[in-house]
Amino acid sequence: MAVRTNPTLHQRRLGAELRRMREQAGLGSSQLAKMLGISPGQMTQMETAKIGVSPERLRTVAAACNCAIRPLVDALAEMASDRRKGWWEEYREVLTTDFLEVAELEGRATRLNVCTTTYMPGLLQTSAYASAVFARVVPSLPPEDLALRTTFRLKRQQLIRSGRTPLQTFIHEAALRMQFGGPQVLAEQLGALLEDSERPGISVRVVPFALDTFPGSGENLTFAEGPVPELDTIQMDVSQGALFFDSPADLAKHRVIFSRLDSTALSEQGSREFIRSIMKEARAANV
Repeated sequence: MAVRTNPTLHQRRLGAELRRMREQAGLGSSQLAKMLGISPGQMTQMETAKIGVSPERLRTVAAACNCAIRPLVDALAEMASDRRKGWWEEYREVLTTDFLEVAELEGRATRLNVCTTTYMPGLLQTSAYASAVFARVVPSLPPEDLALRTTFRLKRQQLIRSGRTPLQTFIHEAALRMQFGGPQVLAEQLGALLEDSERPGISVRVVPFALDTFPGSGENLTFAEGPVPELDTIQMDVSQGALFFDSPADLAKHRVIFSRLDSTALSEQGSREFIRSIMKEARAANV
């Protein structure tokens, strides 16, 4: 079997779930390998996604580990059999892995929940706004790289525009007011955000400064729901790129964060009114 040099996010998650299953059963890597009739090296390669695992082998691992969560085992078996290549693979030679993995996470999610505090959600950005966000990168990007990143971001949005994957967003007032490209770009972005908020499957909620506390993390977050709760994933934007978390403790923590956001953010209609007021201010500043 060929050894992978650069496993995808999807492949690494499958390997991580195999390792988690083994550890929860209290088995060492060599112990489980012996039970399966394979070498310890093969077991390690499966868990690090260096080699693939068939749906049949996965179910054998689950049985050996006494994993009785049938929906999880079925979902993992489906992951093991999924050999599809996403549209983002076309960009593998021209964009860094972070870009591809964010698109892959979104493309395989059943539902997306986003919280932003510094800029509009990438899945709802206009071309001019996205370009202005990328233009702030230090050191500055060449024009061709700036155009490529903007095009890639807009292509990611097709998933949401199609209505295939529901999107819930919580946008802090700071992100609504932060300017990238000036007041005209901001006003156009806010107008587009209002239009998107009316689309089926897209929910836009505002977290205003007026709240007595901010009920969440200060980072820009995406909580991507999987086919079963155990396969949910958190993605966090940082200056160095994208970070991914999937431990049960991290998932539980961020479920609480998004639950608090849901209970404190403005309603969808109240959010639209709030966004309109900021849009009017941006238009007035551009006169």
